Amino acid sequence: MANGKFVAYYRVSTDQQGKSGLGLDAQKKAVADYLNGGDWTLVGERTEIESGRSNDRRELEAALQLCRAHRAALVVANVSRLTRSVAFLSKLLAADVEIRFVDLPAIEGATGKFLLHQMASVAELEAGMISDRTRKALAAAKARGVKLGGFRGRAGTAGDTAKAREARSAKATGHASSLAPILSRIDPEGRLSLRALAAALTAEGLPTPAGGALWTAATVQRVRAKL
Repeated sequence: MANGKFVAYYRVSTDQQGKSGLGLDAQKKAVADYLNGGDWTLVGERTEIESGRSNDRRELEAALQLCRAHRAALVVANVSRLTRSVAFLSKLLAADVEIRFVDLPAIEGATGKFLLHQMASVAELEAGMISDRTRKALAAAKARGVKLGGFRGRAGTAGDTAKAREARSAKATGHASSLAPILSRIDPEGRLSLRALAAALTAEGLPTPAGGALWTAATVQRVRAKL
C-alpha cells in the first residue's frame, strides 16, 4: 500500500508512441494500480520521449527536482522505462531520491541496490544483444543485395532534424576533444601540414570521426575546427 508523496516518470522511445499512447497508457495504468489505496499524493508527472540508452533526460531531471522539492519518491513502471545503463542507474541511485519500481519490491539498503544493479545489467546486456543481432541481420541483407534505407513514408519534422543535427555536432565536438592531446603530441609547435597530420593519425591507427581507418587533410581540418 503506497503512502506519501510521489512523482511519476514515464518514458517512450518515439514521439509516435507518445502521441498514440502506445506503451504510455500501460505505464500510467501500472503506476495508478500501484498507488491505488493508501494515503498518497501525486505531486507531478513527467513524460520523456527518448531512447533508453540515452543519458540526456531533461524530463527525468525535472522529475528528480520535483522529488527533492517535495521530499517525494520517484515512481516508475519498471526498470527498463528508467534506463538500460548500469552506469546511469548508479548515478540515479546516488541522487538522494527514493525510487519505487512498480514491478519490484521496495529497493531498500545495500541488498536492494545490489539486486537492482543486477536487473539493470541484464537489461543492458539484452539491449546490446538486440543491437548486435540487428546489425548482423542488416549486414546479411546487404550482402544478399537487398537495398536498405530509402523513404519510409514520413519525413522528420524541423524539430527532429534540428535535434539530430545537434546530436551529431555534440558527438563530433566530443571526438575532437579526445583527439586534442594527441594532435598536440604529434605537432606541439603547430607546424605540420594537414596532410602530414593525416598521415600521422593514420599511422597511429586512430579511427576517423566516421569510423574509417584513413585520415585525409579535410578530415583533420574539420576536427581542428571543432577545437
